[in-house]
Amino acid sequence: STMFLVGLSGGIASGKSTVVAVLRELGCAVIDADVIAREVVQPHSRAYGQILRYFGTEILLENGEINREALGNIIFSQPEKRRLLNSITHPEILKEMLKQILKYFVLGYRYVILDIPLLFETRGLTKFMKYTVLVYCDPLAQRARLMRRDGLDGAGADARISSQLPLEEKRKWATHVIDNSGDRESTRRQVLRLHARLEDSLDFLWARLAAGAVVAGLGGLVFLLLRHFIS
Repeated sequence: STMFLVGLSGGIASGKSTVVAVLRELGCAVIDADVIAREVVQPHSRAYGQILRYFGTEILLENGEINREALGNIIFSQPEKRRLLNSITHPEILKEMLKQILKYFVLGYRYVILDIPLLFETRGLTKFMKYTVLVYCDPLAQRARLMRRDGLDGAGADARISSQLPLEEKRKWATHVIDNSGDRESTRRQVLRLHARLEDSLDFLWARLAAGAVVAGLGGLVFLLLRHFIS
């Protein structure tokens, strides 16, 4: 068995959730960075306390949870506040992602997909990915979908889209592209082809064997120590 990491990203309203849904149907291991980001800022967490210290209690909902929309409005217009929030949440998100990666490694999955919305914006994480996948769609279709989905006017949609790297720019960095400009069935066929390709890959075989040898060696060492102290 082998395992490697695949980074999945897209643009706002490019249809990444559609691709993830197909991958989950296929039984793929998918780690959703957005879900983890919500979990690490729950009340009583370390990140929660730090966020309140710097952003104040006015960003809270009545139930004590963080109002993501209110916080999003603050960081959307203030880059320095966005960097501050990232410095608080990103270490916690990475720790949880590593835990989940280890779980799938032990379970013997061939590859793990890391669903990271801003994968190509941060760039730092891409060096850990064997492959990167971009969910692409035509810019005009992206704009129309966003306006329809979020009830935005043209200016509002343009502002949201321009806050991210253009899809054409991300396309240059991706090793694989899923074009979601067409219908759902066309996208599904592309995902099936990608999955088959990744399943056939033998990347990182030696890395996994080496890791297994290390784990086995540590297990043997623990056994010998236990025998020594018991005797």
